[in-house]
Amino acid sequence: MTQLTKSPRINAGATRRGALGLIGAGIALMAAGAARAEDDNVLTEEQVLRDPDIPVIGNPKGDITIVEWFDYNCPYCRKLAPELRQVVQDDGKVRLVLKDWPILGPVSKVAARMALAAKYQNKFDVAHEAMISVNSRITEPRIAELLSGAGLDMDRLKKDHDANAKAIDAILSRNNEQALAFGFNGTPSFIVGKYRVPGVLSMDQFEQVIADARKANMGRKTEQN
Repeated sequence: MTQLTKSPRINAGATRRGALGLIGAGIALMAAGAARAEDDNVLTEEQVLRDPDIPVIGNPKGDITIVEWFDYNCPYCRKLAPELRQVVQDDGKVRLVLKDWPILGPVSKVAARMALAAKYQNKFDVAHEAMISVNSRITEPRIAELLSGAGLDMDRLKKDHDANAKAIDAILSRNNEQALAFGFNGTPSFIVGKYRVPGVLSMDQFEQVIADARKANMGRKTEQN
């Protein structure tokens, strides 16, 4: 797991309201309650799991959501990416929400902004795959090379980036606030359903946490009925 260069200042109140903890099978998880209006909807269940400004990979109507906070220059994120994709594909009922959290320097921020700008030409997934699939740290020239090679319209990408700079900044700000409030201190970090998973898991462990999240959902539905 790639950590922040210094410990973030966590908002204790937000953490108590919004953070998920740890339970079960050695993965420290804890049921989460939704944050309230004072957080401007940044930490509500809806914004954490279903931020309308972040494209969804996998099954958009899936019954379980996995949210990953990642950095394109995080080696653990790159190593995990194909395994996580395979879990999502094999399951068939998982929504994968990828939240850019560029904590590893200026190039990471450029990569995150380019990926988010790519959604305006419906190629977020393509841009993400191009940058997360490399085997070494990326540079700004390498970002342009990767995205061009993946078929993105680079002129349009720049125009979309410039035209939507404030919206992109807002997404990155929300992602950061959420990650800090949940107590994450590095990438990758995850929410699976309503469970907090601060670290790297194997495919088998992901499958187990997904199963646990489904059981928890079923239990809540049974109680409500």
